[in-house]
Amino acid sequence: MLFVVILIRWLFIASALALAAAIVPAVEISGGFLSLLGVAAIFGIVNSVIGPIAHLLSLPLTVATFGLFALIVNGALLALSAGLSQNLSVGGFVQTVLAALVITLISAIAQFMLTGRSPQPA
Repeated sequence: MLFVVILIRWLFIASALALAAAIVPAVEISGGFLSLLGVAAIFGIVNSVIGPIAHLLSLPLTVATFGLFALIVNGALLALSAGLSQNLSVGGFVQTVLAALVITLISAIAQFMLTGRSPQPA
């Protein structure tokens, strides 16, 4: 059962990345569907391993900016994923944060659809 949940979340992350690449002109995923799945795996691992640490360290700024700094952290995690992947290219700061916003919104909707509740804050 856990494997199925992980697989579904992986596909939702891949869908969110594809949608972000379609909406934000500076975000590009080269290669085909398998490359998209690889980028989604890298992004998921970066979010799972480094994301909680980055969000915890930036908690004072996130609180001071009423949560807006979390988008900056998510953009940094996306940029780190782009640095680790040869198939993902993100533009400048604004484009990366915009793509992170799209991915966050799609992931939140997917989380709600899967569990019936909103995602827990990091």
